[in-house]
Amino acid sequence: MRLFRRTKESFTCSRCGAFVRGTGYTNHCPSCLWSKHVDVHPGDRANLCGGLMEPIDFDHGHGEYVLIHRCVACRFVRRYKIAHDDNFEALIALRH
Repeated sequence: MRLFRRTKESFTCSRCGAFVRGTGYTNHCPSCLWSKHVDVHPGDRANLCGGLMEPIDFDHGHGEYVLIHRCVACRFVRRYKIAHDDNFEALIALRH
């Protein structure tokens, strides 16, 4: 069974109000890096929590950056690869 479902959706960020054009792999706002807790498995939109996912840290390894989010409602933690159009200054600011 495939756990990832590509869901191509554009959205307005609930945190900063930026319009985000979805690619089917977009899972957070490229401007402020916040997300929303809507998936059980990436793309399925099956999670009823709906809390905002705060970017709390990042990892770097194997030539890529991974953003770490924590839901402000239920405290669930998830990791996502950053995208080429993500605000790199906002990513680096997570460590300051």
